[in-house]
Amino acid sequence: MPIQVLLNILIAFLWMFLQDEWSALAFIGGYIVGFIVLLMVRRFLPTSFYGKKLFAVIKLFIVFIHELVTSSFLVARQILRPTIKVTPGIFTIETDLEGELEITLLALLLSLTPGSVVVEISPDSKTFFIHAMDIPESSDSVIKSQRIFEKAIREVTR
Repeated sequence: MPIQVLLNILIAFLWMFLQDEWSALAFIGGYIVGFIVLLMVRRFLPTSFYGKKLFAVIKLFIVFIHELVTSSFLVARQILRPTIKVTPGIFTIETDLEGELEITLLALLLSLTPGSVVVEISPDSKTFFIHAMDIPESSDSVIKSQRIFEKAIREVTR
């Protein structure tokens, strides 16, 4: 897969040379042309086409941005109330992800969303201990986010 990315970048630079124009637009056009060329010759490549992983990474990024915005509004709503009525606490969630990359990525994504922080991961890497700002509201949203993140992480890493 890294060879395909490098080959695509090489085609993009070659496209810029042939266009005799050094600009970001010419590079993007060349990258798209290279992507299409690699798509057409994908069955001759020794590994699977990297476009699937690229789209999975973009999907994971979009899912993270969506969860970031929604949880930011949740935290802002809690903070801007005249009386703050939060019940902070620690709860656990189970995961079925495997491997250090998947576990670390899930922990980082859960910690980066406002209102929750991964405090600890069990030694078998199957249980996350999460501190939430408001247990009744945050725990449900964190569990929902965790399931969405797990699905997107699996698409990227497997």
